[in-house]
Amino acid sequence: MTSIFIIFQLIVLIFSAIIHEISHGAMANRLGDPTAKSMGRLSLNPLKHLEFFGSFLVPVMLWVFTKGNFVFGWAKPVPINPYNIQDQKRGLAKVALAGPASNLIMAVVFGMILRFLPQTNPQLILFGTFLSIIVQVNILLAVFNLIPVPPLDGSKIVFAFLPAKYHQWEQKMEQNKFIVLAIVLIFAPYILWPVISAIYRIIIGV
Repeated sequence: MTSIFIIFQLIVLIFSAIIHEISHGAMANRLGDPTAKSMGRLSLNPLKHLEFFGSFLVPVMLWVFTKGNFVFGWAKPVPINPYNIQDQKRGLAKVALAGPASNLIMAVVFGMILRFLPQTNPQLILFGTFLSIIVQVNILLAVFNLIPVPPLDGSKIVFAFLPAKYHQWEQKMEQNKFIVLAIVLIFAPYILWPVISAIYRIIIGV
């Protein structure tokens, strides 16, 4: 039974990450940049979005190293041409926010189903567990991606509202994004779980 939960968790993670990326592309297309759409990236076809490192290797390694307590991964980022974005001042922030927002919306939708699921019906216990995994994974994706460091979405949102003189910080972190991301991944399980747990309890009404 444990192996079933692990496989389901990885599947949910992959498809939630795909929807996250599609949301970026859809928002960019809405704001005038059809790059992702023209490259076929506004599709639910996993083959157009998955990459070995972020979609498979990182999630499995994190699951092993944290003994199943923390799983994270990503899909291949959708291509964005910032020069096509109509709102040059806040457009990239809107595109960046669309990804975490899509995950939070999914968490709320499935969380509402879980909230009103009859708890006394033993036949629905397994279904409730699956719903719980969907909610937790999507909260994790939303919260993690809102961390304000490159290459995560939070950095694009924060720096869009900061004066231009601070953009050199973003560029320096972007140049070392893999080191920055590795550090974040090391400390994320300890920092994010209280936040994720609090949002989870709010959504399901515990």
